[in-house]
Amino acid sequence: MNVPVGIEAVGAYCGSAYLETEDLFAARGLDAGRIGNLGLRRKSVAAPGEDVVAMAATAARPLVDAVDDKASIRTLLVATESPLDLSKAASTHVHQLLGLPRQCRLLEVKQACHGGAAALGLAASVVATEPGSRALVIASDTPVPTRGSYMEPAQGAGAVAVLVGSRPRVVELELGTTGCYGYETPDFFRPRPDVDVMDTDLSLMSYLDCLVGAFGDHAARKPGADFAGSYDLLAMHTPFPGMVRGAHRTGVRKLSGLGRGGEQDDFTRRVAQSLRFPEQVGNIYSATTLLAMISAVAGAPADRPSSMGVFSYGSGCASEFFACTVLPGAAELVARTGLERELAARTRLSVTDYDAAVDGAVAAGFGAEHAQVAADDLAAWGAGDRPRAVLSSVENYRREYRWLPAR
Repeated sequence: MNVPVGIEAVGAYCGSAYLETEDLFAARGLDAGRIGNLGLRRKSVAAPGEDVVAMAATAARPLVDAVDDKASIRTLLVATESPLDLSKAASTHVHQLLGLPRQCRLLEVKQACHGGAAALGLAASVVATEPGSRALVIASDTPVPTRGSYMEPAQGAGAVAVLVGSRPRVVELELGTTGCYGYETPDFFRPRPDVDVMDTDLSLMSYLDCLVGAFGDHAARKPGADFAGSYDLLAMHTPFPGMVRGAHRTGVRKLSGLGRGGEQDDFTRRVAQSLRFPEQVGNIYSATTLLAMISAVAGAPADRPSSMGVFSYGSGCASEFFACTVLPGAAELVARTGLERELAARTRLSVTDYDAAVDGAVAAGFGAEHAQVAADDLAAWGAGDRPRAVLSSVENYRREYRWLPAR
């Protein structure tokens, strides 16, 4: 008998401060006429000391605290493309901060923006072969913004955590029908933490090519699957909402029989809800597909299951299209995370304050040998009504973290 596998609980933390998109465009002298195409309202900003470890632990702590049998969490996967070390996995620090048992498999996962969804698939495979176990997946990214570029307004910061197990309450995953599509392409790479090399046109075309390819592989494994007709909801990797709009248009035209006249209504009905959180946070890279998923779940019907198709893309490139079922009551579980309230309570920064926060994060980021981090900014920002993890110091490359208590 097949045991159901899926997401039992979710958590998210997308920073305690934000920057208005319009403010950044004005300060950098960017063409404001392009804001509409981006579709972003704001971007989250990490405080000094909020690196990928701190963000990941903060996102996951309420979820872990609610688990009675912590020994059941036998796998911890942290996905990121903002690593802090070339050998030591970020998951080891997160494991310590969350007080998880030592009988726990610890890994860091990287495949650009596909890392979070890839980790979810790996976690589902582990749970399916280890009955009774759970896997905690956390995708977390705090990229160094490319100042003055058109990428900068989209470069957010945040983390999403999902607990994968055999008693799903949020989403049940459809095993065995995931479609994959990937190949080598130089659309985006990060040879140093502060250097993003991007071929924008190539990346956009690779994203669309992979959507068609991954869905085609999914449909080959699931005869009868139709892009427009098989899913009540769609969630896709969201580098910026305008990209998702274009991808949906491509999917409808190439993968379904829906006429062009129905594109807008279909987008509004099945896709728009998935953008509500991303448009306030920006691109959080490995975590963005998971954020789009829980955004879609937040608007799902409470009294009946909904089918959902999910497309994840990571530059380089690798992609997957998979199906799942959003379970009745899942929207209430997302609401209980308080994410929507936290997003509204973030502190608005000036561009000067934002630049200072970025400088502080870089000083204690990848490669830092010594650093002392004051948590004064973080302590004052946002709702602050739950514990937040923060880097306190770096001594001889050794990173020490602590919990900042709720105000």
